[in-house]
Formats: sequence, C-alpha cells, structure tokens
Amino acid sequence: MTTTLIPVFCAVAAALVALAATPLASVFARRVGALDHPSGRRIHTRPTPRLGGLGIMAGVLVPTLYYLPDDPQARALVAGAVLVALIGAVDDILGLDPAVKLVGQVACATIPVSAGLTIDHITLPLVGVHNLGIAEYPVTVVWFVAIVNMINFIDGMDGLAAGVAGLAAMNFAVIAASLNRADPAILAASIFGACAAFLVFNFHPARVFMGDTGSMFLGFMVAGVAVSGVMKSAAAVALLLPLLVLAIPILDTSFVILKRIKHGRPVYTADRSHFHHRFFTIGWGQRKTVLALYGWCLLMGGVAMAIRFVPYRAEDGGWLLGGTLVITAAGVMAVVAAVYLVYVLEILKWRNTPVVKIVRDGRAAKSQDRDLPVGRP
Repeated sequence: MTTTLIPVFCAVAAALVALAATPLASVFARRVGALDHPSGRRIHTRPTPRLGGLGIMAGVLVPTLYYLPDDPQARALVAGAVLVALIGAVDDILGLDPAVKLVGQVACATIPVSAGLTIDHITLPLVGVHNLGIAEYPVTVVWFVAIVNMINFIDGMDGLAAGVAGLAAMNFAVIAASLNRADPAILAASIFGACAAFLVFNFHPARVFMGDTGSMFLGFMVAGVAVSGVMKSAAAVALLLPLLVLAIPILDTSFVILKRIKHGRPVYTADRSHFHHRFFTIGWGQRKTVLALYGWCLLMGGVAMAIRFVPYRAEDGGWLLGGTLVITAAGVMAVVAAVYLVYVLEILKWRNTPVVKIVRDGRAAKSQDRDLPVGRP
C-alpha cells in the first residue's frame, strides 16, 4: 500500500494544489514586479510573471509534509529545497549575483547532507560497490548544486524545465517504489503531479514562468530523490539509472559549459547555446522543440526502466538472451536519438548558415536556367 497507492494519491493531491496555487503565484509576481521582460537571448515576446515555482512548491509540500512527518532525511531535504526556492524568489524579484546564488545553493545542500542524505557508495555494473568514505559529503553537495543548476539552465523555453523535471520524477517514483523505498517514491510522485499541473499554465504560450524559484526547488528535490530513492540502494545500477533519467539536463549543461570554456567565456554567462535555443535557431517552434526533448527524456527513461525491470542476468551470473536483447535494443534506440540530435543541431544547422544558403540558392538558380527551353526568356 505505502509504495503503490500512496504515491499516486500524493501525485493527484500535488496536482490539485498546484492548479489552485499557481494563478495566485502569478498575481503575486505581478504585484511585486517579478516580470520576465523580452530581451536579446529570451524567446518570449511579452512580459510574463515569474514566481510560478511557488505554485509548484505548494503542490509538492502539501502531500509530502502530511505523509512524511517522521522522516528526518526527507524533512531535511524539503527544508533545504524551500530555502533554495526562497533564494530563487529573491533572485526573481531583485536579482542576485551568480556567486551569491552559488553560495546559497551550497549552504542549502548541507542541510540534507548533514541529516545523512548522502551518496555514501557508488555501485557500478560489473565492478561492484565502492565506498566513498569521507568524500561522501562533498560529493553529495556537488551533486545537489549540479542538478539545481542543470534544471535552472534548461528553463529557457515554455514547459521545458517543468516537463523534464516531471518526467525524471515520474521515473524516480517508479524505480524507488520498486526498490521498496516508500518515502522517495512519495516525494517523487508529488513532484511529478505538481509539474504536470504547472504545465497547464506554462506550456506554450506560457502565462507564467516558474523562475529561479521553481527551477532551483525542482532541481534540489530531484537531486534528493535520486539519492534517497536510487543511489543509496544496493541495486547494481544505482548510479547508472539516475544518469540515464537525467541525461538531457546533464548533456545540455556539459555541452554548454564546454563550449563556454572553449570560447573563453565564464561558465555562468548566459547565451543561446543550449539545446532548446539551438533547435529554435534552426527554425523549430517552441512546441516542437519541447515535445522532441520530452520524447528524448521518455526514451532515456525507458532505457532506465528496461535496465531496472527486464531480467538480463541469471542467478548463476550468466546472461539471459531475451532480456539482453531488449536492453540492447533500448540502448540502440537511445544512441540513434543522440545521433539524430547531433545531426539536427550540428549538420542541419551548418546547412542553414547564410554562406551555405547563398551557395545552394546559386546552384539552384543555375540549374533552373539550364532547364529552361531554348529561346525562352
């Protein structure tokens, strides 16, 4: 009962609360002047209220605080998430220096870490368990801060961050429940419900943005349920599953940071090199871009689910042919999707550069001239 129906109830309750709270958060944002105005790197065309993340936070808090009254680690996670959301709210209203936000994120991450919510070991397939020792504390803090900023980085298009975080939470809820980890399953299901409801207001054309309030809160919570629901388990794929589920924000952030380093720019400088910006640049609309990235998230989550639920090893350690083929097929599909992404963002983008267009149009004009009948003007 605890690991099955209660998470479902929490998801529904979180969705209902978020549906009621998000419009109130939008009104509050307008009253305090927390509006996101169009600018050079932004895609939207009209001032839009931020602070929609307050509605998400309310949706998550109501069911989780009811069902998790005595879990110190879960309460510490929620406390840290609320505090990091408040830092995000201040940034949405007044603006904060990136260094100040980073210090605040680190401070908030120490709250669940100090309560024992840590990555104390890493389990790798075919390798086994490796205990981190005292390194578990800094490693976990880095994990929290990294995921917070990854979700924040992808929050640049209507519905993207809420959808990606919601899909990740859905996967973590199912995986945690399958591992009999009830509390993380409840937390993750609540995140999924709140994100799904928020998309009613945030999917293109968005009427409200989550702002740093929501992206930092979601990143913090997702990072926490990944640790408590999967990484702290004894599953042989305890590290691999979160990396697959969070593949999109991890790859996006890695790509952007490496590109900024390559061009000698500070890693915290905003630009238009994220996946969603690059899709938009080559002519994809917001809905098409977001739905494509949703699809990739679902595919990567499907690979994680296949690894978790499809039996591929026998009790004697041998490989099971059927399960191995299923997981291999899922992995091949994920690789094909990644190759397609590279094709769209790199090759197709190159084909649509101004110089290439001029050359291609010139060749087309010459071809048409050759095809005209002789003597025809």
